[in-house]
Amino acid sequence: MSLINNKYKLIKKIGSGSFGIIFEGINIRTQEKIAIKTELISNELRLLKYETNIYKILGNIGCVPKIKWYGKDQTYYYMVLDLLGDSLENIVKFYGSLKIKTILQIGINILNILMNIHDKGFVHRDIKPENFLLTITKPKKIYIIDFGISKPYLIDNKHIEFKMTHKFIGTQNFSSINTHEFREQSRRDDLESLSYMLIYFYFGNLEWMNESIGFLNKEDENIYVKNKKKDLVNNEKIPKILMDFHKTILALKFEEKPDYNLYIKNFKYELENLLV
Repeated sequence: MSLINNKYKLIKKIGSGSFGIIFEGINIRTQEKIAIKTELISNELRLLKYETNIYKILGNIGCVPKIKWYGKDQTYYYMVLDLLGDSLENIVKFYGSLKIKTILQIGINILNILMNIHDKGFVHRDIKPENFLLTITKPKKIYIIDFGISKPYLIDNKHIEFKMTHKFIGTQNFSSINTHEFREQSRRDDLESLSYMLIYFYFGNLEWMNESIGFLNKEDENIYVKNKKKDLVNNEKIPKILMDFHKTILALKFEEKPDYNLYIKNFKYELENLLV
């Protein structure tokens, strides 16, 4: 498995997902560094092919890695794409927390990214700091990754219908309250996850993280985290700009189109006041 498609060489493991390992690699013909995501053929999930197709659909919007090759050998499926650098999670862990100025700048960037993805008819469904990476070249730009559980919310230009689901989809620390309640996700849920991210950046933690409580089962843990998220609106330590955004997103209806440009405008206005 050291040479893939006669030109991609594996260098080192840089991460792992729910269905495979991610490697840093190099194109031995061009010396370009790349990322290689793998999936065992024996898993029979075919999630990597699904994700590759989404990357191709979204590939021209910017801030989404470009697919360079998809294929397989006897053991693995491979997806080769742009190599990126540190995640926002790594940066928060390094600094402990971020300044409100930096948080607003990140918020503006991610709102633009999500607006473009949503305009293509998809919801990401796993918005979290680990899924936003910085470019390895300067000036640093934020890219979004990991579309393995993404889903179209538009079918033939018609919004999907609301329904209840049977399982939890996403990452508990940053998922929406609707997700905890097993409701179908839409655009509002990606943005609610973003609001938890921005608050997380401010404190370097969230109240429901790293709890030493011994939950008897996943159901009890799910209810605990959901209730903590519902209580968040009473937290007076959260900066007003972040709380206003959070409450605005919570008020969105299932099919409602978020006013991305207004949120961006509000963040920019606050940012300009900070810089005065």
